[in-house]
Amino acid sequence: MALGSFRPTFGRAEAMPEHLRLTDCAYCGGTGWELVEGKGVRPCRCRKSDRTAQLLAAARIPKRYANCSFENYQPQGPPISKNYLSQAQALSAAKHLVDEYPNLEMGLLLMGPCGVGKTHLAVSLLKQLVLVKGIGCLFIDFQDLLKDIQHSYNPVSESSELEVLEPIYAAEVLVLDELGAGKPSAWVRETMAQVVNMRYKESRLTILTTNYSDDPACPGGETLEERVGARLRSRLFEMCKTVVILGDDYRRRVNRQRGDLVSLNPPAGGAAGNAGGAV
Repeated sequence: MALGSFRPTFGRAEAMPEHLRLTDCAYCGGTGWELVEGKGVRPCRCRKSDRTAQLLAAARIPKRYANCSFENYQPQGPPISKNYLSQAQALSAAKHLVDEYPNLEMGLLLMGPCGVGKTHLAVSLLKQLVLVKGIGCLFIDFQDLLKDIQHSYNPVSESSELEVLEPIYAAEVLVLDELGAGKPSAWVRETMAQVVNMRYKESRLTILTTNYSDDPACPGGETLEERVGARLRSRLFEMCKTVVILGDDYRRRVNRQRGDLVSLNPPAGGAAGNAGGAV
């Protein structure tokens, strides 16, 4: 099936996965949102039932990120440094989205080098929407998504392109991690343009992370537009607030610290990295 031939049949009332919807609810009719006269909307009382575990499982948060939270995201560097301030502002933007949802139209594009906490913030945001507001969310790794779609074209595959993409289209809030990763082929660009454009037309919030910048002078050479195409980058300007996060790679720093610990605790018979030498 061609990407362009698929049109979802769900409406706004079907934002959550089928097995998590309470379509017979007298208060919200299955949308999950209850109208409060004169005040707007709030999460329906039906969402206060014990479905949190189901929603978290349906969100597909990788085990590695299961403990990510706003509380343990710590901006790095001196408080007046550009790195610290950019990370603190990114944390504030993520918290603001949770506080204001669903009364906003723009998602977030978290942009920055490796190891500055983009995925940490995206997962923390997703978890808060589930835990605090009972929202049906979904975490998807960009490269995993492309592999799943490619696999769906295999004649022996048990999944179809429609089965792969429908949860992506239907998620009330989607986190798409590592946008631009993988070979930037024309097929990749067309796939992502279809996914993002469909969510845009259905007014579904999307949170994205990427290692690629809009600045051609940044390390790596390629811009996000060069990776995903001008059409998709233009659409993202309209549907997401771009949040640039500066900083050093946290993973490299942790690895260096581990190296220091090893050198201070050499194995019996010699110093680490210098067999037989003095400690």
